[in-house]
Amino acid sequence: MASITLGGNPIHTSGELPKVGTKMTDFKLVNTDLAEVSLNDYAGKRVVLNIFPSVDTGTCAASVRAFNEKASALENTTVLCISRDLPFAQKRFCAAEGLENVVSLSDFKNGDFSKNNGLEMTEGPLAGLHSRAIIVIDENGTIIHTEQVGEIADEPNYEAAIAVL
Repeated sequence: MASITLGGNPIHTSGELPKVGTKMTDFKLVNTDLAEVSLNDYAGKRVVLNIFPSVDTGTCAASVRAFNEKASALENTTVLCISRDLPFAQKRFCAAEGLENVVSLSDFKNGDFSKNNGLEMTEGPLAGLHSRAIIVIDENGTIIHTEQVGEIADEPNYEAAIAVL
């Protein structure tokens, strides 16, 4: 389990991020039109998984905005913004912000994505939500970069995620 903090207070996750060099396991999430989506839907593309607790917080919203801006310049790359927010909230946020270069996906049904990837916070006021993390996957489904953000209130290292692409 990873040790992270929220406002400096220690929190643990359900496990560790998948390892660089391994294949990302497939997952099923729900998009903003309530359709089920899997990683296989992005086969042959590079994929950035921008994972966070809730789009309704400042840092999470900032990460979606930042990747939306950066995604528009990346060839053969899709950014998936993943949280446990309801798809309706994700859609409302992206529409209000005019964000069109990212795909919002929800793990609201059962949290399997966070549990299977060691991302679920197991204690503290945000227990049950995703920790803030980045996973970058190449065209062949191999993980080429991960970042477990140490402090939930901090933004991820966008440059490091983009640099591997």
